[in-house]
Amino acid sequence: MYFAALLARTEDGWEASDTELDDVETLSDLAELAREASPEDDTVLVLIEQEDAWFGVVRIDGEDDPRIYVSDAAAAARSSYGEILLTDELLGREPGDDSADLDALDLDGTEEPDGDSDDDEDGGSAEAVPHSPVGDTEILDDLGVSEKELKALDAEDALGTIAEALGASEVLETVR
Repeated sequence: MYFAALLARTEDGWEASDTELDDVETLSDLAELAREASPEDDTVLVLIEQEDAWFGVVRIDGEDDPRIYVSDAAAAARSSYGEILLTDELLGREPGDDSADLDALDLDGTEEPDGDSDDDEDGGSAEAVPHSPVGDTEILDDLGVSEKELKALDAEDALGTIAEALGASEVLETVR
């Protein structure tokens, strides 16, 4: 089970809308969806939470490249929605690096049982994705959530805590 919402900053405050990610296949698709939520090129945050196992924040500021933070890369890698966020750049690998192929993971959170990691010098794809936060840890600094606070958030209540710091908890709850 997942929850995804868009928070768009306007001159009147934050506006929230829930969003379906079923038609989103790439980070570019997600960025386009976010930009559509704010015709004035204001800041838009995409908040994604999956089964209290991980959360992600994507920040879109106008036409700038998306900034991404994922609380647990390995948990997110086992999710089709997390795969959207886990770009090669975010994981620090070269594009097309087959040694860290996320497709070797089932979306139910388990590795394929017959995967042969003996041929892989990096120790298999599960080890290539860390069980730790990845991305821009300063993504929310100017909005009231410091790097230290962001890293300390528990996936179970992270989105509510972030929304509260932004002054957007009421609008987020309306779409939950």
